[in-house]
Amino acid sequence: MRNIYFIGTAGSGKSTMVGAFKRWLDENGVDAITVNLDPGTDKLAYKADIDIREWISLGEVMDEYSLGPNGAQIVAADLMAMNIHKLTSVLSGYKTKYALIDTPGQLELFAFRESSNLIVNALGKDKSMIAYLSDPMLCRRPNGFVSSMMLSALVQFRLQLPMINLLSKTDALTEEDSRRMIDWFENPDALYGDFLDEYSDPNTVVGMELFKALENTGAFGSIRGVSAEEETGLEEIYASAQLMFFGGEDADRD
Repeated sequence: MRNIYFIGTAGSGKSTMVGAFKRWLDENGVDAITVNLDPGTDKLAYKADIDIREWISLGEVMDEYSLGPNGAQIVAADLMAMNIHKLTSVLSGYKTKYALIDTPGQLELFAFRESSNLIVNALGKDKSMIAYLSDPMLCRRPNGFVSSMMLSALVQFRLQLPMINLLSKTDALTEEDSRRMIDWFENPDALYGDFLDEYSDPNTVVGMELFKALENTGAFGSIRGVSAEEETGLEEIYASAQLMFFGGEDADRD
């Protein structure tokens, strides 16, 4: 079994993407299960095969520890790590190709707490990858785009897993906007030029320094435009998983 962690900021479309990708895998004869690791979600866009809410209730955490929703999310994230043996025990009972893992809506709760590393290690770090979703609504301007890139780089640095970058919700973008954002990721010179065009914005100065730092660390590369609504780009996620896990060999389809 190979694990694909869907990670992104709140509202980036993780849950809907997990649901859409699961349907695509089913239709193409690839066996997979879905795993929800967000104890605070009220509604999922798919039927979870394994759901952390069976063991951890955000409402119960709020009551027991006298916390508000934000504080309870932090405690719940640590409780997930403490109860990881229950999750791994259930997961080991599945004979499947992929586990599609939906992470908490608040990116920082999963990516920046030590409990996340404990979870990743317990589920098998050597057989895991990240699908990082960038919200296009946050990436329309160079500053926002660089901020999103910085977050994705920090997530990969924290978890130390191979990663595919996805520009989500492309159905909500014009073709011109989608092409521009993808070009920014694949062609740093284009992004730098657009920074110069906005240089009158004082925030751009900081953004340019972040841009230079990302360029020096080799963060630029490729990004795939995807849409759960239109179910586009899903085959590219699958192809990337095949490349990362098996060197490109498609041995999964029944």
